[in-house]
Amino acid sequence: MEELRSVTVTTAAGVHGDFRGAVRPGRRPRRQVSLMEIESWRAALGDLNVTDLFGNMPPWHARRANLLVEGLRFPRETGYVVAIGPTLRIAITMECDPCSRMEEVAPGLKGALMPDWRGGVLGTVLDDGAIAVGDEIRIET
Repeated sequence: MEELRSVTVTTAAGVHGDFRGAVRPGRRPRRQVSLMEIESWRAALGDLNVTDLFGNMPPWHARRANLLVEGLRFPRETGYVVAIGPTLRIAITMECDPCSRMEEVAPGLKGALMPDWRGGVLGTVLDDGAIAVGDEIRIET
């Protein structure tokens, strides 16, 4: 995982540099982009009391999500659109269930990410966009 300050997200490829977002011929994507709230990440780690010797929590990208948001709570349902920056629009298709790799980050983390959609959401790109840290993010219905 690599933390970026800006990236392009497209209907054809998802998040630039992440092969999992590419649309295969004849397929309809449901899992092009993963988004997670920093508040949910912190809550899950807080439940486990996970910090290093300096009191730091594991970085958010250990969750392996594409995009991290702060200050916006996603609806705990599917069918809405997340808009980021001037043009990017992502249709939310499903909850992002945490995988067993989370146990490598911290014992019990997979279970701590399960309640209340803490693991984030998955979606498909409706409209392309170049986005950067600090861009406006909003929910469209």
